Amino acid sequence: MKISKIKVKIKETRYPIIIGNGAINYLKQQIKSVCPKTKKVALILDKNIPNKQKKRIKSQLKSYSIYTKEYLPTENLKSFSKINSLAESLLEKNFNRNDTVVAAGGGIIGDFAGFAASILKRGINFINVPSTLLSQVDSSVGGKTGINSRRGKNLIGSFYQPKSVIAELSFLKSLPRRELVCGFAEILKYSLIRDKKFFKWIKKNSRIILEGKNNVVLRDAIVRSCKNKIYFVAADEKEAGKRMLLNFGHTFAHAIEAASNFSKKINHGEAVLIGMLLATKLSVRKKICSNLTLKEIEKIYKTNNLPSILTKYFKKKDFNKIVNYMSNDKKNNDSKINLILLKKIGKTTNPGEIKMSLHQMKSVIKKIS
Repeated sequence: MKISKIKVKIKETRYPIIIGNGAINYLKQQIKSVCPKTKKVALILDKNIPNKQKKRIKSQLKSYSIYTKEYLPTENLKSFSKINSLAESLLEKNFNRNDTVVAAGGGIIGDFAGFAASILKRGINFINVPSTLLSQVDSSVGGKTGINSRRGKNLIGSFYQPKSVIAELSFLKSLPRRELVCGFAEILKYSLIRDKKFFKWIKKNSRIILEGKNNVVLRDAIVRSCKNKIYFVAADEKEAGKRMLLNFGHTFAHAIEAASNFSKKINHGEAVLIGMLLATKLSVRKKICSNLTLKEIEKIYKTNNLPSILTKYFKKKDFNKIVNYMSNDKKNNDSKINLILLKKIGKTTNPGEIKMSLHQMKSVIKKIS
């Protein structure tokens, strides 16, 4: 199968994203190329990766002194205490700036390991090997790393670009449908905020993507998603303007996750799917978007039985709790909630254009849910 390579160019930073079945075979070559002075590798593994795939990763690292840590990818991992424990253990092993942290796992592992790499001796080499559809299309691209606060998700972190990203498609074979749905949420988001042609392609291929078996379709979905994300990241690396459009649906989603105490009841992608639908319904309510556009989006949800109803996960009395978390969103720059809403397929409102007070949002969320 053809391996796709995309170049990320952000100011002075350049790195490749390698996508395909067999992409993992590029790991050894990538370390030699982009981290030539590396002698030690900290391999931060997602416990959910099948042992067969772990062996494939480790076989690429035989030339190095490997220090392996495995973690369960729960939001509770993303804490100062866990970061401190990892950092201290790497310092004890005498890791220096020439050495490399390799994260192999989903977005939580990538966020966690990337943040550790960004603060260890003020920054050591970082290579991301995303193992879930969500991390391959979203969190592995763009350099966001971070941990959670009691006040919300990803409120503590850094922008730290990897040296390379390797998206191995065979990792996706072991994923349950719920994890594929999680990744599909972000794929759909890119089409809604920027790429109408991609939306039409998704309508034709949504079932195939969610089956997770067709490598050609999966590779194309990942490549097109990464290219869309790179467009925003290259224009606005530190999320001061245009990159905020990537948060369509996420102001709701992060609050939904926090309000559920980051439980398994609802995962990130499910929250994003509900968040995007809430944002679109609010767009219609504000007469920014047509009801026809909403119906077109809802059709994809219905066809694929995607999460869409907030009351399936929360009682209406808990909606105020969600809104309170929305007020702590890191994109807010005053007392109001900053929202990205939808104008039409491929076009959103601008950052800072739509703001709502806590009172307004508490009133409207009951009407659009």
